[in-house]
Order: sequence, then structure tokens, then C-alpha cells
Amino acid sequence: MRRSRCLLPAVGLLLITTACQGGSSEPPRATTPGAATGTARMAADSALRWSPAVVWSGDLNSCRQGEAAATRDCLTKAMQAGGASADAVTAAGQLSSAGELAYVTAWHEQDGIGVATVAYPFRANTNEGTRLIDAGGKRIDVDTVQLDDTLRADPGVQALLNAHPQATPFAPAQAAGGTPLEGGGVRLVYRTPLRECHACADVGQLQIGYDFDATRHFVGQHVVPTPAP
Repeated sequence: MRRSRCLLPAVGLLLITTACQGGSSEPPRATTPGAATGTARMAADSALRWSPAVVWSGDLNSCRQGEAAATRDCLTKAMQAGGASADAVTAAGQLSSAGELAYVTAWHEQDGIGVATVAYPFRANTNEGTRLIDAGGKRIDVDTVQLDDTLRADPGVQALLNAHPQATPFAPAQAAGGTPLEGGGVRLVYRTPLRECHACADVGQLQIGYDFDATRHFVGQHVVPTPAP
């Protein structure tokens, strides 16, 4: 019998993500004024805390043709010409890498968590994504779910893959609400469709809960059950 939906059971999967920043005891090295300015700018860029100020909505037609088409420099100039804030330009620089350009088009808050909508204007498919922003400024990309060995070990995922061996997550993930957690925390839930090809019908859903503590710092993510149809 063909299964049209995947009911994933609650499991004990907890993927805790931590970030460490180490300092250096070495004395500062002498640099030229230009190098010092560049270093300071890089530090400022990496320290940017996303907020509604990173949002920009404008015209990118100038970056769709000519030698400068779809380049990071063109995106920066177009955003600046279009009235983008310095934070919006910096956020676009943080998002744009490996030749792929992106910028933030919208922002809202859910249960104290920042939710940023990201546009990928030059992609052939999947032109939109989502980042969750915790109280410390950590950015969580909900569109990077992969069927790694840990997820494949889940009985519900195994059952789905037995029926549909080629099934894989296809972004973008869709918001599926939030639930309170013990101690004042909150879980934001996102569902990613599972398909055997981009144009194929969904054969199931992978539902992930992103957990934040009472101070709205990210503490981990879980596979959570998908409601029965």
C-alpha cells in the first residue's frame, strides 16, 4: 500500500548546537591603516545582531544582465542605491557565499524569537528561506534539514524510506506553529516536505521542533510527530 503521509513518532533525538568563541593572548600585530580598517569592518560585520533593520525590499533588475550580473558587488550597490540600511547590506553579505546571493526581505517575531525571511533572487528553484534568530543573535537555518544517519535511524523515517527509497527533504520548510515548554521555553515547529523529485508529489513530511529556553536562547532541535491526516 502506498503511504501518502509519514507519521513520525516522537523520538529522543536531540541535536544540541553550541558555538564557542576563543580569544587570543597574543599581542596585537602591527598593521597598516587600511588593514586595520578592514579588520575592524570584518569584526563589526560578524558581530551584527539581526533585527528589523536588516530588511530590504528593492529593485535588482540592474543585476540581471551585463558583466556585473548576479555578483555580490552588484547586489551591494543595488541595495545601497535602493536605500538599504547598513545592517541590511551587512546581513546580505553574511548570507551571500559561494557565488549565491541572498538578502532579508521580511522580519517578524514569534514568541520572542526573531523570524527572518530570506530571498535568493537568482536561484532557479526555492527562492525563499527562513532563519530563526535567538536572544543571543544566533541564526538557525530551518531549510538545511538532511536525512543524515541519525534521522535515518528513526523508525518512522525508515518506514518511509522503505516505501520511497528516493525520498528526500525539499525546502522551503513551512511554519507549523509553536508550543510552550516547561520552564518558560518555547518550541517553534517547521515542516519540510519529502519527495522523490522536485516536481513529484509529497510522500511525507519531516517535522522539526526548534527549542528555545526561557531567555529565548536556542538549546536544540527534535524530530516531532506529524499530525495524522
